[in-house]
Amino acid sequence: MAGQKLNVDIPKAITEFEAAAKEFELKEKLYRIIFRGKGLEFDKYRDYAPDEDASNIDWKASLRTNKLIAKQYIEERDLNIVFIVDVSDNMVLGSEKLKCELATEVFGALGHLIMSSNDRIGLVLYSDKVKQFFPPKGGNNNFFLLVDVLSDPATYGGEQRFDRVLSFSLDYLRNVDAVIFISDFIKVRENVLNNLFLASHKFESVAIMVRDLLDKTFPDVDREIVIEDPATKEQILINPKLIKGVYEKNALELERMVKNIFRRGEVDLLELMTDQSFAFPLASFLGERVKMGARRK
Repeated sequence: MAGQKLNVDIPKAITEFEAAAKEFELKEKLYRIIFRGKGLEFDKYRDYAPDEDASNIDWKASLRTNKLIAKQYIEERDLNIVFIVDVSDNMVLGSEKLKCELATEVFGALGHLIMSSNDRIGLVLYSDKVKQFFPPKGGNNNFFLLVDVLSDPATYGGEQRFDRVLSFSLDYLRNVDAVIFISDFIKVRENVLNNLFLASHKFESVAIMVRDLLDKTFPDVDREIVIEDPATKEQILINPKLIKGVYEKNALELERMVKNIFRRGEVDLLELMTDQSFAFPLASFLGERVKMGARRK
């Protein structure tokens, strides 16, 4: 596959996401969405204006004063946001679109939004270990470099070890305001919970879970096929129709467990499917973080 690239359309991803983002005014609210105020320096309290965003209201202060009070912030520019992207064998799977292709387009769309607000983005690539780390930088050259790396099939391979990249993040990421995890998280287990919780308190953290239909169900095929574990290369002969029910039950239990781990680790998680457009679900998810930020003040 030398010289080839993944089948990704970054301009289309950016255009569709920006169109969806306009409905939620995401560019204007980027700091509240990602940081819930952590990316802003508190200035003072003021009276709330009826025509402004309700997420500005400080409900505790309003109850004390018996009138609507809003927080006023001084924007802190040049924030550092790092994408932590899974490039293991698990991501090179898809019934229509590969999970790594969707992950790359999500990175391109969200990274472009962040950089258009004059902030810096970095990238950590991991599988069984941290494979590459690009410190946060601004500028189009950095953006296109990171997209090229993620679009290169040679980037991918190895076992998924989310526990190791979490340890790396806690030990080596400095002067980072937020991290965005992108993975299918299929192999995430309880042993990551403590470090996940620590990461969520060290950085503002968001997780994007990229899944394919094959992660949830087998195709309705009544014949024997060979499947192979990409990590161990072990092969087994199965009939998908005969084990479909058991597979779906186990897949659902695993998905619930993973989502519960992120909930307990206090990291907001969004699930995206490879056979669906990510633009509106991602914009809606980020818009919901504005409301959550308002409720948590």
